[in-house]
Amino acid sequence: MNACLGTVFASVTALAMAVPLPAAQQPTRITVLVDAFGAPSALRQDWGFSALVEYAGKRILFDTGNDADILAHNAKTLGVDLTQLDFVVVSHRHGDHTDGLRHVLKLNPSVPVYVPNDEYFGGTTPAKFYRRGVAGLPAHMRYFGGKPPAQVPHGTPWRDANFVLVDSVAEVAPGVRLIPALGHAPGTADIPELSLTLQTPTGQVLLVGCSHPGIEEILRAASATESPVRLLAGGLHLLAMPEADIERLAGTLRDKWKVAEIAPGHCSGEPAFSTLQKAFGRRYRFAGLGTAIEL
Repeated sequence: MNACLGTVFASVTALAMAVPLPAAQQPTRITVLVDAFGAPSALRQDWGFSALVEYAGKRILFDTGNDADILAHNAKTLGVDLTQLDFVVVSHRHGDHTDGLRHVLKLNPSVPVYVPNDEYFGGTTPAKFYRRGVAGLPAHMRYFGGKPPAQVPHGTPWRDANFVLVDSVAEVAPGVRLIPALGHAPGTADIPELSLTLQTPTGQVLLVGCSHPGIEEILRAASATESPVRLLAGGLHLLAMPEADIERLAGTLRDKWKVAEIAPGHCSGEPAFSTLQKAFGRRYRFAGLGTAIEL
């Protein structure tokens, strides 16, 4: 090959490498970046959850783990570039899902971050806390001198984050929806939570953070009876549930909700890992730290 032809060949090759692959040829998977179980490796286990979702050419970080340094270490070890994200989804306000956001925003300060409509993320303080006045009190004893503003922004540790508050089902990219839900049980009734679904030709892939509202409530919100769940992955919050109730729930997920495959992680709990593995058999998918769940 002469020098001129070699130069042309190198230029064409470089151009070809620079052109992104069609969406159909790009990875379609969920990679677990933070969790407290998994095969021995250079990754650091921690309580909490974070996963990278690659789907239809989009790169989505779902939750950010319990420790910014651990998220940074695990992402680097797995070769995950957190500067190349289309957006971030934070399922709920608990620190084991939010602390890594400090690292993400340091690398990518303008990335959109979808969060529940929760005052913790800089929403407004509920008016009922400060607008219930008593007209007979002197002005110096009344909030805002008796003339409170219509809205009071609530403080947040991430004041400069590009937060997008979500309080209804939202399609944030083609085939990618965010599903808000709110629990009713004591201790969870004030924790709004977002889950993420990917619409595929064979059903939904549903990724959950902690399932504080209850996994059946989330399935209802995701219209899982109309669009069956091909894969349910993430934290199911069954740690404190009696084992007999876990067995009943496993059967319900399989038989009533027609969940085709299940990949529990994080707060699902070891009893649930064992019970769900028995209930789903070959349709149980391991989802420990560092696992890439191909979709």
